[in-house]
Amino acid sequence: MNKCFSAVISVLFISIIFISCGNNSPENYFNIAVLNTNRLSGFAGNGMLRQLESPSEIMTGENNETAAMKSGDIVNSQIEFLETNLSKLKDLKSTDDTKEMLDASLALHEYVLPVFKNDYTQLAGLYDSRASEDKISALSGSIKDKYLKGYEDKYNKLIAAGKQYAEKNNIKVNWGN
Repeated sequence: MNKCFSAVISVLFISIIFISCGNNSPENYFNIAVLNTNRLSGFAGNGMLRQLESPSEIMTGENNETAAMKSGDIVNSQIEFLETNLSKLKDLKSTDDTKEMLDASLALHEYVLPVFKNDYTQLAGLYDSRASEDKISALSGSIKDKYLKGYEDKYNKLIAAGKQYAEKNNIKVNWGN
């Protein structure tokens, strides 16, 4: 009987640990849904263009050698980040408390991801192939005209939901205001 009781207690303890590991904290919800969208700063505007025009330097070898990233690498990195974060978002359980914020974040991610996969990939190709300024300007202007307003609307909706969620859950956030 004693061994049986120990086994039941052990199974119960392991079950509690397993269940508690699946629960995400309010901070985790906020970080995935809202904070990670900081990476989209400059979408359909000058910020993203500056990144593509002047790519960062990366280490290329053991001798501290550096080389400029390709614009395509920047876009691919953004796509990879967005796909990973979108997957994390979809894995979060929607509750009455999180629904508005999660829905807004999903809408934002699903809006920008195809733009990176298509328009920004094409634009990066123009930069990497040293296309004419006219071609680059035409495509970058098209991206801004087609997507900036929709992005701003979705982003502002997410931030409003995020502010409400952070306040309700006592999450300290510097909104930069």
